[in-house]
Amino acid sequence: MGQYLPILAMLVLALIFAGVSRLVSQLLAPRRPSVPKAAPYECGIIPSHEPPERFPVKFFLVAMIFIIFDIEIIFLFPFATVFRELGGFGIGAIVIFSAAVFESFVYLISKGALDWGPVKRLQRSDIVSPGRTSASTVRRVGLEGREPAAAGEAA
Repeated sequence: MGQYLPILAMLVLALIFAGVSRLVSQLLAPRRPSVPKAAPYECGIIPSHEPPERFPVKFFLVAMIFIIFDIEIIFLFPFATVFRELGGFGIGAIVIFSAAVFESFVYLISKGALDWGPVKRLQRSDIVSPGRTSASTVRRVGLEGREPAAAGEAA
């Protein structure tokens, strides 16, 4: 148990430091809220009106692709420096890792991460024609030569 005492002491010190820091910031921080302080600030531009639309999700999908390939490069660089010493195990690990990265790339592509053209929307009339009814499109099979069941009979 004595070997875990330094870890426990560091954990207690970290919790005390976090608590004291939070308490001191609550006590000493100036509280003078104003409209300019609450406004979003980006690159020195003060917004004069609301943006016309929200950020498109595709922006974040492209960011995910960027992060995925950054992580792949971070892991491939050390492998490239010592690949001869790793042998077959290293090659197998990199193949599995590359397959997982490629699978995530295929997933993002299937979700339309790189489709930046105008959105094509289907209109309701393109999906279902107003002239279609259940009588014109549903073919009843196996009813030829049968009499309709009487109202009192069980089906």
